[in-house]
Amino acid sequence: MIVVTTPTGQIGSQLIRQLLDQNKEVRVIVRDASRLDDSVRERVETVSGSHGDPAVLDKALPGADALFWLVPPNPQAPSAEAHYLRFARAGAAAVARHGVGHVVGVSSAGHGWPSPAGVLSAAFAMDAELGTSGAAYRALSMPFYMENLLGQLDAIRGQGAFHLTCAGDLPLASTATRDIAGAAAGLLTDLSWTGQENLPVFGPDRLTPDGMAEVISQELGRPVTYRRLSIDDFASLLRSRGAGDQAVKDMTEAFAAQDHGIYDTDWATAEPTPTDFRTWCREVLKPAADAQES
Repeated sequence: MIVVTTPTGQIGSQLIRQLLDQNKEVRVIVRDASRLDDSVRERVETVSGSHGDPAVLDKALPGADALFWLVPPNPQAPSAEAHYLRFARAGAAAVARHGVGHVVGVSSAGHGWPSPAGVLSAAFAMDAELGTSGAAYRALSMPFYMENLLGQLDAIRGQGAFHLTCAGDLPLASTATRDIAGAAAGLLTDLSWTGQENLPVFGPDRLTPDGMAEVISQELGRPVTYRRLSIDDFASLLRSRGAGDQAVKDMTEAFAAQDHGIYDTDWATAEPTPTDFRTWCREVLKPAADAQES
């Protein structure tokens, strides 16, 4: 039995499809089962609630061989680290109680980074806590998600631009959520691995943001440019969207660390995943843009 958290999210939903395609027994922890596709809901066991709740975990983990762990965002939390650790402490204790042998967690690349990195540091703290469970653990360690650009579709369509805080002429490591789900599925369906390690999950490209803009332009058939935001401007943007001081700090620290190379060490050793940026633009970004226009 494989237990999956966040089954309606971008990664979890794709992971479940891959597990069911292999006829695996799947149990999901879900706040609202009605958000599951009918074809999924009829083939999985469901446990209602949050995986930050020990009582919910005690319903979900008996008999589980493996657990997929992802902490959902919560901008209202006191801090990213407090939020991640609240979930991780509940998870580690429950994994130990129920003798779950293998855990795969969604984390960030850059373990060992010497400076505060906001949300990324919170993910590292989560990994350390889950490591106390005694289970074999793999921290899927990711750079920038290609899917983050879906949140900028309005700007891409309306302004012909997207915005990040990193230099336009330096390579930006990226990954697609389909490949994160694929890496997780591979680990969860072959439990021969042991120990506790970080597993970098990086796409095959070495594109700069300027290069990404060229690819987007070609695939969408319209000019799109990259415009760099300063960290201060990024902080102002977050505040304009209602983010509190701690949430702004957590996000700006993370982006500053990204800009200063937090992913570089893992990028140098990562085995490239299948989905390149052009394919992602063609198969994910363009259909999403077309759907907005229809």
